[in-house]
Amino acid sequence: MSAPVWERADWPAPPGVHAGTTLRTGGVSEGALASLNLALNVGDDPAAVASNRARLAAFLKLPAEPYWLRQVHGRDVARHGSVGASPTADGAVAFGRGRVLAVLTADCLPVVLASQDGERLGIAHAGWRGLLGGVIEATVEALGVPGGQLHAWLGPAIGPAAFEVGGDVRSAFMAADPGDGEAFQANARGRWQADLYALARRRLTKLGLSSISGGGACTYASAGRYFSYRRDQTAGRMATLLWREPAD
Repeated sequence: MSAPVWERADWPAPPGVHAGTTLRTGGVSEGALASLNLALNVGDDPAAVASNRARLAAFLKLPAEPYWLRQVHGRDVARHGSVGASPTADGAVAFGRGRVLAVLTADCLPVVLASQDGERLGIAHAGWRGLLGGVIEATVEALGVPGGQLHAWLGPAIGPAAFEVGGDVRSAFMAADPGDGEAFQANARGRWQADLYALARRRLTKLGLSSISGGGACTYASAGRYFSYRRDQTAGRMATLLWREPAD
């Protein structure tokens, strides 16, 4: 049986900090959820999910169980260690070493954040609702670090060529910030192609970040590589993980 497949983040990570996103292969889930589904809420056999999570933890030699969230497309941020396991939140932060943050996605954008010294880590699940609601801003605020002292990495999400939305979504973004209109391109059907990566970069830049990496993948376009809810409807979830190695 093959090992879980992991796409390591390409970013200027502080020493001892690791991040990346799983691909869909290397697990035991079957059918439309094959094979490395890591979510418990998509109709998979819980035993298969538990096996996939255990295989991933062993493969990556994780220092602890990931801090799994109950994601609701909101802006709440949980601090690891101050809130119990599996809080309802779409962002999480961790201070110190040995704590593993995680978000699950299958088209939404995972955003990873780390302070320059690696002492403060943050992660956010940012679909269009989360971006509009301010989940990135809330996660940066929870870190308590000026944006100019943070590194960000944008994991795999649905790309603008595949992400069609209605005019109501574009109008909602522009009502909050007219400049967001640049992230939407009109199509021949009278609707709009939305660029989650551009929307996220715009928010990160406004928060003072200049070190922003990633943002070139498309989950929809790569069926053999990524899960995509918009493409398949019944779809597993990848995990984006972030942690700092424990001290020796």
